[in-house]
Amino acid sequence: MSAILVFFLFFGCSSAKDVVTVNISISDGEGESLVSPGKKFQLGFFTPNGSSESNTRRYLGIWYYGSNPQTVVWVANRDKPLFDDSGVFVVAEDGNLKVLDRNGRSIWSTNLVAVPSGTRKVKLTDTGNLVLRNEENIIWQSFDNPTDTFLPGMKMDGDMILTSWKSFDDPAPGNFTFQIDQERVNQFIIWKRTTRYWKSGVSGKFIGPDGMPSAMPSAISFFLSNFTSVVLHNESMPHLTSSLYSDTRMIISFSGQIQYFKWDSEKIWSLIWAEPRDKCSIYNACGNFGSCNTNNDLMCKCLPGFSPSSPANWNNQDYSDGCTRNSRICNRNAKIDTFLSLKMMEVGNPDSQFNAKNEMECKFECLSNCQCQAYSYEEPDVMQQGGSSIAACWIWLEDLNNIQEEYEGGRNVNVRLAVSDVESTKRSCETCGTNLIPYPLSTGPKCGDAVYHSFRCNATSGEVTFDVPSGNYRVTSIDPETRKFIIQTNDANDCKAGNLGDDFFQFKQPSPFHVTSRCTTDEVEIGWDPPLEPTCSSPTDCKDWPNSTCNVTSVGTKRCLCNTNFRWDNSSLNCTQDDNYGQKRYKSSTRKMALSLILVITCVSVVVLIVVSAVVYVFLKRRKLTKGEGIWGSIQRNSALHLYGILKNDEY
Repeated sequence: MSAILVFFLFFGCSSAKDVVTVNISISDGEGESLVSPGKKFQLGFFTPNGSSESNTRRYLGIWYYGSNPQTVVWVANRDKPLFDDSGVFVVAEDGNLKVLDRNGRSIWSTNLVAVPSGTRKVKLTDTGNLVLRNEENIIWQSFDNPTDTFLPGMKMDGDMILTSWKSFDDPAPGNFTFQIDQERVNQFIIWKRTTRYWKSGVSGKFIGPDGMPSAMPSAISFFLSNFTSVVLHNESMPHLTSSLYSDTRMIISFSGQIQYFKWDSEKIWSLIWAEPRDKCSIYNACGNFGSCNTNNDLMCKCLPGFSPSSPANWNNQDYSDGCTRNSRICNRNAKIDTFLSLKMMEVGNPDSQFNAKNEMECKFECLSNCQCQAYSYEEPDVMQQGGSSIAACWIWLEDLNNIQEEYEGGRNVNVRLAVSDVESTKRSCETCGTNLIPYPLSTGPKCGDAVYHSFRCNATSGEVTFDVPSGNYRVTSIDPETRKFIIQTNDANDCKAGNLGDDFFQFKQPSPFHVTSRCTTDEVEIGWDPPLEPTCSSPTDCKDWPNSTCNVTSVGTKRCLCNTNFRWDNSSLNCTQDDNYGQKRYKSSTRKMALSLILVITCVSVVVLIVVSAVVYVFLKRRKLTKGEGIWGSIQRNSALHLYGILKNDEY
């Protein structure tokens, strides 16, 4: 009831004030506000940017005086808006600052221990700090209770947290917070709810100009410390004073970026510095042993010798699980490990460092420790003041994280791998940076298949290009499983118009390459046909292709043709055992035996038939002759007798 009385008591105060007391309030309906003495900041009720008139939400906040568009730096009732202009800001009878609605109910309070308000009063300073005092003592101040903005005069300590807005026009607590990193001294972190989203001091140059891991400028750290941190000055770092930070502010945006602004001579807020600056600056964006590239649509890929820990998530562009090794390192049953040399890399901070005489000593130090995952060797800079003739050797004992390739100013890093994962043979070319060149693709005349020699490796940057008559195109990824790779194009209009086909690239015919259906704004997917058996000029060329021999094909070229019982498998790119060979051979032998048996039986039958026929013929012939002689004699005798008889009858 007393709160309601306070509401009605102060409803008709003047529109512009410099103090709020138990007897003076700020009423939204009357358009009242609190202004700092030098007219730098203003406190009052406002509607966020972009809010529609039909859904008016009113908040008590502080903004730069006269700013257009309104630049809000603090919000009181950020998660409990008013939906009309009945709000009142008061010093309540219990001594707390409160925002009351039309019914006198408190929707926001400083939540201090209840004491009589007495002589408590509120003032807004020219630094943008809302201060509640009891005579000369500060009871509460907005600088200790920020929302999303950090102003000069604040100090980022272990208790301070900046919390982003929910969206551009909704000041409710969002998903991102910015605070001191509790795990590292003088470092900062952005959380996305419970997930690390960005951390200072985890990548880039391993040691910054102030002797600390550097991913945040010393000038920013000096600002966040309220100008108390020690900064080592040099030619690139001028002497810093608090006066350099007038008209500056830092915010954690609703998109999760910490941003540092300065009011410039053009009377606009210029963005001076921000992190994460791109998608690869997000904390461990591609997971452990996953490499990030800001130039690629598909930003993540596993380093050569590694595969996605969760292929299903990886295909859905969730890279948080990172990559795992294809083969164990420090395996006593295998050859000694080797190293994948990566150029221009940004990597998470190493675990140890020691002085090495040369790179061989650094390399041996890593090989002698089974926990060593990678090393980086830095030549001594004797020209630098205080430089040493002893080089630095950096060692990583844990999984590599925060890896970014093609990073300007990055270092050379050597990742430890099993020899079997990167050993170069006729089967495949050597890796090019973070790019594995699978057979039959070729970057030179001594590897891959000559028909597929359309690629070039830049050893300095580790970049692979696809060279065809129409031009040279940067390769962003190669997938040996699907036999496809992706290139970047310069003309997005051709892609949108569907003009990027085989004819556009002017492939030499017959060509093993062909454009697939994928075509984004600046990337084209190209597939390659499975290869024939490898070409050869002598038997030694086939030593890397087991169960094959260098022979002349039917068209006159020499290839490593598969031996008997084996056939060429263009998926595994090997001569593989023909499982059906034995069965085919048995069936063939059985068929041959059957044919032989039939032939023998037929021949025997024919011979027998001929013999039998001959015997029968002879028998019948003789019988016929014998029978012929008997009949003829009888006829002769009968004829003679008959004649004789007739003669005798004539005689009678």
